[in-house]
This record gives sequence, structure tokens and C-alpha cells, in this order.
Amino acid sequence: VQLQASGGGLVQAGGSLRLSCVVSERLFSNMGWFRQAPGKEREFVASITWSGGSTVYADSVKGRFTISKDNAKNTMYLQMNSLKPEDTAVYYCAAGRIDGSPYYREYAYWGQGTLVTVSS
Repeated sequence: VQLQASGGGLVQAGGSLRLSCVVSERLFSNMGWFRQAPGKEREFVASITWSGGSTVYADSVKGRFTISKDNAKNTMYLQMNSLKPEDTAVYYCAAGRIDGSPYYREYAYWGQGTLVTVSS
């Protein structure tokens, strides 16, 4: 399974970005977004299931970020609004079998990451 994340960039605080993650095949039921800031551990952002579209969000992004998917395109999205400087990180998409899992060790495949930088 190959995952390709894109859509990162530089944005001012309060702005928006949309990340995309294309997967080569939907072998795993659950997809997630994680992020890692310099010097910090990788942290869960959101997850969604291919079937049913059940979503889970980290408290830090609830109400600002929206995860979605397009099964026909094998693509997952992360719409990020009201961005804050503390959202600056490399964002990774991942695929796993445990629906809704916030634990990165339960994701088997990872994309290469896309950098999001939010300036104050």
C-alpha cells in the first residue's frame, strides 16, 4: 500500500489549508492524519473509516479541522480552518486496521508527510 500526502504550505494564522492523501488501494479500513512538530512526538489529529465514514478528532483540532474521504478516488482529505501557529508540523497520513485508533503504532502504512507552517 502506498500513500501520497500533499497540500501543505505556508499560511498565516487564521487561514486555511486542505491536505490530501491518495492511497494505492483500500486494504485497510481506517485512515488517519498525524502530525509531528520539531522536537515533539508524533500526535494524532483525526481518523476516518472508508466504510461508513466514522470520524474521530483530537481535542486540539475539534471544530477547526474536518476529515473526509472520496472512496471513488481512494483519497482522504483534511480541511484545516482557523489555523494557529501551534498547528505547524509535518502532517502524515496513515492506514490501519483499528477503526478510530489514535495510536500511531496501530497504523501499518504511512505517507511521506507534508509540511504545514502557520505564521503568526
